[in-house]
Amino acid sequence: MRHFLLSTATLVSIGGAALAQDLPQASSAWYESGAATVAQRLENQPITTRAKNVILFVADGNGVGTNYAIRLFSGQQAGGLGDDYVQPQETFPNVALVKTYSSNGQTPDSAPTAMAMNSGVKGKNGMINIMDSVAVGDCAAGAEAGTRTFAEIATDMGKSVGVVSTARITHATPAAVYARTVNRDWEDNTLIPEGCDQKDIASQLIDQMKAGVIDIALGGGRAAFLPDSVTDSEGKAGKRTDGRNLIDEAKDAGAQVVFGEDDFTALTMGNNAPVLGLFESSHMKYEADRTGEPSLAEMTEASIKALGANENGFYLEVEAGRVDHANHDTNAYRMLTDGKAFADAIAKAVEMTDPNDTLIIVTADHEHGIAFNGYCGRGSNILGLCMKEDEAGIEHTDEPNLADDGKPYTVIGYLNGVSSVLTEQADGTYSGSRPDLTEEDATDIDYLQQSLIPMQSETHSGEDVAVFARGPWAHLFGGVIEQNVIFHVMNHAVNAE
Repeated sequence: MRHFLLSTATLVSIGGAALAQDLPQASSAWYESGAATVAQRLENQPITTRAKNVILFVADGNGVGTNYAIRLFSGQQAGGLGDDYVQPQETFPNVALVKTYSSNGQTPDSAPTAMAMNSGVKGKNGMINIMDSVAVGDCAAGAEAGTRTFAEIATDMGKSVGVVSTARITHATPAAVYARTVNRDWEDNTLIPEGCDQKDIASQLIDQMKAGVIDIALGGGRAAFLPDSVTDSEGKAGKRTDGRNLIDEAKDAGAQVVFGEDDFTALTMGNNAPVLGLFESSHMKYEADRTGEPSLAEMTEASIKALGANENGFYLEVEAGRVDHANHDTNAYRMLTDGKAFADAIAKAVEMTDPNDTLIIVTADHEHGIAFNGYCGRGSNILGLCMKEDEAGIEHTDEPNLADDGKPYTVIGYLNGVSSVLTEQADGTYSGSRPDLTEEDATDIDYLQQSLIPMQSETHSGEDVAVFARGPWAHLFGGVIEQNVIFHVMNHAVNAE
């Protein structure tokens, strides 16, 4: 043992001497940036004061692979090669990998993943904030098996609560902030079975606003709040068949209700009146198509300003819901532009908050069946064709790599989806071949990346996602964790002595 200890000491000494030498690579920019990163990490110190505010950012479907694609896209949009670009959350000092499986699914949907983050326990696919002892759709059992949410805990502490999404505000991820349901699809009353006493998700939101639990709710989903006999400001009919006009009920309860960008801009925020923003009949527009409604960054900024007026602090969940939808459609262009909009919202929150009192957590609920082809030279357009590496330089050669069928292929692909290279034949079998692509084809806003298995909608995957964190108790994130641990870090942060 003594011999081992002496050898270890000798190795440490040798290592220290090697670091002090003038290494031939020491003048490389790569070497200098690596050393600077270590120096910066050495300065990081845990913040162990109580968190006044918590902001949970969730890009739906933004797993490690999707995050990588958004990084390249953002960097290339800024004029670089993309790989070395740093997104706002990637500067946070604390990172972990998150296991996203649900209690009954190797691959989750957004209901149990959002529940894990808002209630601290895993649940079954299809249910929100209901214990997994209950079967999906079991109204009677579900009535006795609801969880208590982080929003309700924060409200009991005197904090304000907000929820923001580019999806319908009644969709699974935002609904997990305020609702409990044995079926995530019960966004309005129309799908609830006869004899089931459970309230639909839209009516639960209004109840939670009346109860003082939800102070700000911004997103899409107007139809779930209106009766089918009423048309909204864009001429689209409501969905409710129970005759209730939840928008009128919200107004009668003192809420400010807005439907468009102009109304949103004119809002009087921070006056203790709840705010309900419903900017589309269904989901909000993709960022690439956005007109007449606020961006995710604008909704985040307004929410932080309003909620920040509470001296006791706030909890805010912000969801980039349409990253998921574009992945489901295998439409990389819209996925990436919504991902960049998500990063812009994070940057706004970083700018507006103090890491000494605000815990910011950035994560995803799950990943998708997205994949990346090789071997692409640096700077290959993340939306376009995989170009050859330049053996004499750094940036790609502008010459596409060819597959064994003699045709080029894109950087991004999907394992399954509507854009399968296999098509159904008259006899019900599937066969086919890939089309010959150009860079112009692949980078079109409406292009659907090639996929393998034919599916009506591309699926989630069960891969780990990342969590990035800064602020009080953010250092509790590390290693590989279960998704429900996110709730427990938030709960510890606001209760720490």
